[in-house]
Amino acid sequence: MNKFLLFLFLLSVACQLKEPNKTHGITFLENRSNKLIIDKSNKNDVIKIIGQPHAKSINNENIWFYLERNLTKGKYHKLGRHVLKDNNTLSLSFNKYGVLINKRFLDKESINNIAFSKKNTENELTKKSFITNMLSSVKEKMYGNR
Repeated sequence: MNKFLLFLFLLSVACQLKEPNKTHGITFLENRSNKLIIDKSNKNDVIKIIGQPHAKSINNENIWFYLERNLTKGKYHKLGRHVLKDNNTLSLSFNKYGVLINKRFLDKESINNIAFSKKNTENELTKKSFITNMLSSVKEKMYGNR
């Protein structure tokens, strides 16, 4: 009986040593980005160290983006829900010859400090015409008196 209890205790301890993680993107992105040297590394070096980019800029093919996201299980007060452990983004800029000229690493705290524009974009395709607006207001008035 003592051997069985000892076995259960060791099994429960061994299962809890490693926390469960869900990883998306490039693992250890910060360590890999430290291997890149500005004005020395080129696109081939970046592909060899990190791999193909997750995204390229729409306007400029010489700006590449890499992502890393780690989720882990929450403790008892989180009731086992997933908690964001790491959320890293690496932005690399190349010159016209393919040499790295700028790298910017953003972690979870620095991403939250980015200021975004407050402007809204009007969608001209879904905008209603004058006649549609007039007919809908007449319809509201007609059915509103019932």
